[in-house]
Amino acid sequence: MSELAHPKVVVVMPARQAAATLEHTFAAIPQDIVDEVILVDDSSTDDTVRLASTLPLHLVWHPHQTGYGATRRPAISRRFNGTRTWWSCSIPTASTSPS
Repeated sequence: MSELAHPKVVVVMPARQAAATLEHTFAAIPQDIVDEVILVDDSSTDDTVRLASTLPLHLVWHPHQTGYGATRRPAISRRFNGTRTWWSCSIPTASTSPS
């Protein structure tokens, strides 16, 4: 199926200190409709990067804190015919908070 017939769906997860919620958030992503997951880590000092490296996603790591806007740039700069959506894994919600 061509990209025009099936637009690519990319989930971008800006993250900072997200180790406590990352796995739960990633598990909530509907893998059957998402083509790629990009986690952009904003220089976390917890286990966010280590945990992200165990998941099937593309990891972008900033060596120093750059802020929320900068964590979105890697996805914005990618050119493709499709949809990008942002999922925060740094803010726990009812669906991502560990039980």
